[in-house]
Amino acid sequence: MIFDAEDRASLLAALAFHVAAGADEAIADGPVDRFAARAMPAPSPQAAVSAAPRTPAAPPPTVSLAPTAVVDAAARSAAASAGTLEELRAALAAFNGCPLKATATNMVFGAGASPAEVMLVGEAPGADEDRQGLPFVGASGKLLDIMLGWIGLDRATNAYISNILPWRPPGNRQPTQAEVAACLPFIERHVALVAPKVVVFLGGTSAKTMLCRADGITRLRGRWYDYRPAGLDRPIPAMATLHPAYLLRQPAMKRQAWRDLLAIRERLDGGG
Repeated sequence: MIFDAEDRASLLAALAFHVAAGADEAIADGPVDRFAARAMPAPSPQAAVSAAPRTPAAPPPTVSLAPTAVVDAAARSAAASAGTLEELRAALAAFNGCPLKATATNMVFGAGASPAEVMLVGEAPGADEDRQGLPFVGASGKLLDIMLGWIGLDRATNAYISNILPWRPPGNRQPTQAEVAACLPFIERHVALVAPKVVVFLGGTSAKTMLCRADGITRLRGRWYDYRPAGLDRPIPAMATLHPAYLLRQPAMKRQAWRDLLAIRERLDGGG
């Protein structure tokens, strides 16, 4: 193709315009008809997804949808058959009567010395506990360790810690009555197997559930109760106190928790 001077001037002017507009690189040997490209139907997202290879997802854990009475009977039978903490751990791991098992990352059984002078029972694992599979390892757990140290206790030598629920409720929500009822036989058996000198219930949910009381934690704390777990031939002195997570939010209430700790220490020393 032969260009005259006028054509060359027009082409140079067009080139200068594109360079000024930022088009400084040629990406094709010829022009692209954008109208023709637009007329071509784009592949549907469903077709693109169906063409990609699929990796089968792991099936979620199967949980029981049986009536509450059936779940309760199965839980009590499984818990009662455990003669050691390891047998109880295995029975709990095999139990499918609580739907929280399907959403949790790890089962949080318990940790500490056994036999123990004191067993502490909280409500449920939090996010840190769910990740690590251990009770009270987050910020509230660090505060709890400090509190225990004030009265000569630690989970390595003379204290044991667990929760009513071994699986974390999604988003740390309040557990339902059905979830608590499904797991209750296991924590009752847990206390009986540890057989501590004193059991301490941390927070309102734990205290009300384990003591079968309707009062709030501010009314229940600081008093002694007889806790009678199935399978143990003696009652265990029990006290409710404020949960460490609550104390982190309300540090002024540590004074009340300190009084409870002193009462627990006095009871362990033979007084009270």
